[in-house]
Amino acid sequence: MSTLVRPYGDTTGDGMVQMSFTLPVPHSKVAEGAAAQLAQKMGMDPALVVHAKPMGPDFTFFVVYGRVSHLVDLDAVRVVERDYPLLTPKEANLALRKGLRRRLVVVGACIGTDAHTVGIDAILNVKGWAGEKGLEYYREIKVVNLGAQVAVPDLVARAEAERADAVLVSQVVTQRDAHLHNTRELSAAFREAFPPARRPLLVVGGPRFDEGGAETLGVDRVFGRGTTPAEVASYLVHRTVTRHSSPEVRR
Repeated sequence: MSTLVRPYGDTTGDGMVQMSFTLPVPHSKVAEGAAAQLAQKMGMDPALVVHAKPMGPDFTFFVVYGRVSHLVDLDAVRVVERDYPLLTPKEANLALRKGLRRRLVVVGACIGTDAHTVGIDAILNVKGWAGEKGLEYYREIKVVNLGAQVAVPDLVARAEAERADAVLVSQVVTQRDAHLHNTRELSAAFREAFPPARRPLLVVGGPRFDEGGAETLGVDRVFGRGTTPAEVASYLVHRTVTRHSSPEVRR
């Protein structure tokens, strides 16, 4: 099987793709021409504007369909693979009882001005998401969900008071890279407040994060779109049990 692939639209390997974007211009024939020109400059040839819709008086949303000549080498793709076993709630609870011998403490929040709790609630609340129950369902995990718009200093203080093993932060608002700025602020604050051996695991997630950016952002793990509660729980169990069994035990 070839590792070189081309986009598929109408027939295999025809290179046809569809993309959408918004231009800060009122809807007109000129605006549609500008959208086609932009797509052509991005390597789409021919570029056909198949949808254009005004977004208020000064903006227009476009969908453009056309052909690109680029190939993708699957052997050159680098992604973050799951490097820990995926556990059921029963298996996770058993691993914590044997390896940690106490409840795992998790503090979660949306920080900064982010008021979208759907992500953090999907992971933490017992009702969960995608048919999986959240971390509140796990008997050996204590969950403290602080909700939305939590200031980073308040999150640090609560994590210290709860003796948290892990801090989970969800970021949905991404305008002007707010999620990246907030995450770097989070990392700096926790590294200043805790010695390395006592610092909680820092885990962030949201639909616009690059899962390979953990080191750049100064956190332990980044989860992207589609992450399930079981994936997060399994990661936390894997990391905390491993840490607890190391020579530098947190407590």
